[in-house]
Amino acid sequence: MTSPTRDAAAPRAAVWTPTSGKPPLPSRMMRAAWRKLPPKRYDVGWEPGLVVPAADGSPLITDHYFPRTAGDFPTLLVRSPYGRGVPWSPMYGILFAEQGFHVVLQSCRGTGGSGGRFDLWRDEAADGRATVSWLREQPWFNGTLGTVGPSYLGHVQWALALDPPPELKAMAVQVGLHDPHALFHAGGAFHLEDALIIGAAMTTQHRGLVPLVKATMRLQRHLRTITTARPLRRAHVAALGEVPWLDEVMAHPDADDPFWSGTRVGEAADRLNVPTALITGWHDILADQTFEQYGRLRRAGCETALLVGPWTHTSALQQGWPEVFAESLAWLRAHLCDDPSGLRPTRVRVHIGGENAWRDLDDWPPPPAPAVAFAQAPATTAWFPTPGGHLTELAPTDSAPLASFRYDPAAPTPSVGGPLLSRAAGPRDNSALEAREDVLTFTTPPLTEPVDVLGPVTARLTVSTDTGHADVFTRLSEVDAQGRSTNVCDGLARLRAPGQAPTTVRVPMSSTAHRFAAGHRIRWQISGGAHPRYARNPGTGESAVDATDFAPVRITLHADSALTLPGGAGARAPQPLGVDEAPAAG
Repeated sequence: MTSPTRDAAAPRAAVWTPTSGKPPLPSRMMRAAWRKLPPKRYDVGWEPGLVVPAADGSPLITDHYFPRTAGDFPTLLVRSPYGRGVPWSPMYGILFAEQGFHVVLQSCRGTGGSGGRFDLWRDEAADGRATVSWLREQPWFNGTLGTVGPSYLGHVQWALALDPPPELKAMAVQVGLHDPHALFHAGGAFHLEDALIIGAAMTTQHRGLVPLVKATMRLQRHLRTITTARPLRRAHVAALGEVPWLDEVMAHPDADDPFWSGTRVGEAADRLNVPTALITGWHDILADQTFEQYGRLRRAGCETALLVGPWTHTSALQQGWPEVFAESLAWLRAHLCDDPSGLRPTRVRVHIGGENAWRDLDDWPPPPAPAVAFAQAPATTAWFPTPGGHLTELAPTDSAPLASFRYDPAAPTPSVGGPLLSRAAGPRDNSALEAREDVLTFTTPPLTEPVDVLGPVTARLTVSTDTGHADVFTRLSEVDAQGRSTNVCDGLARLRAPGQAPTTVRVPMSSTAHRFAAGHRIRWQISGGAHPRYARNPGTGESAVDATDFAPVRITLHADSALTLPGGAGARAPQPLGVDEAPAAG
């Protein structure tokens, strides 16, 4: 791509005279909602309703926010399918313009008044490039461009980065998406509850906050009816109306299906040289995609930074907004304004669960702990289940059956907390869940010293079933001195080996940075599902979205199963079990 040229007689941003009015939401209202925001530098002007031609000529309705002063300011491009009102106007248009940026807030094709048809994920690269072409003609554009935004607004950034224009100098991807298939399908199971919430948001939010709230409340009223319907396909219509793309997402669970062609944009990270900041939360539904983005950028040699907070997908933009905004602002100032004063000294900053503290790291995942007393701390530690519900580092001598439970899809094991879009997301008390007969737990004795777990957590499960059709859900939890069990991270996999012979499956359980306190216990939880977070496995081999008949399945765990935890500085093994210390079986 060649560098843009500018007519020498064209007016420059430094002499452009802003004449438009003020945005509708006063700055003081935002500052009352969010504390710890930096003081504003400039009053903000607003040019609403600008028309930008999309790649196919459709009108893309665009609002322009700017500092109300003469000067040469860089531009931030924010493209969204969720409208241009609250919360996008105050959080991106006003706050960033106050700090010295032109902000171009644009509704994606077919949303928020823009023309054309909204075809999720497929037009963003072309329309992003068309918008940059329009920017080159604006008298206030100085040739320096950045992008910022969360979730789908992260996807449009990666789409533009597939063929980055020369003006693009920095990106700030917040809880961002690059692989739509992985958003809806994991381990062979369908992310049911989140798909419904996304359906409500995508069909209403661009029309304003009130329609979104009404749609969300309507979905909650119908959620149980929808998620227990047989068949599951199109059960959402009663609450959401016709959502053709949701029907298509349900109908194409295979990542290699041609339906997903052209939707993934993660390959941009493999060759990118645009400095990119990444932000996520430990219970963000897109955390794993963010960690993948970080790894790909690092392997490509691209300048990058990672912030991981104690957030869910939505709370990162609510309770976490002061930290998310500060991180994004510092990165954009450093690379668009030549002002690195706000950057932190390390590439990675993570919030340590259990310790409730932030830790700066050189990389993610961190390398093994340094050698102590001539002994290298292990990079990972394997924990094994034993009879009676114990969890130990002592490896088993065989793969004999250890414990079993019956999973009934007609009365499925419920989901509790974890990475969800609903208000029930995040760390939650798992005590009632773990008391169920269809849940196994294996627990260490009380820890004599703190144990740090930093990095990706995995499980290796050797299981057998009586039908050959089952899911396995596995979770890492912390049990405090009062016996409260709180989820840390988890994962699910679908068994694909029919028959009653044991099969081994590896289950990625996402990543964490967590300190298990002295006196607390580490718990491994295993069940046959987490409903309605995941669509239940019918137990018959039929598609989960088409099944009308269900069959209970008995799942047997074998002794050579293992939970693998990444080690870190301060990681210590608990003392052996005493006679009176044995935890109750799950």
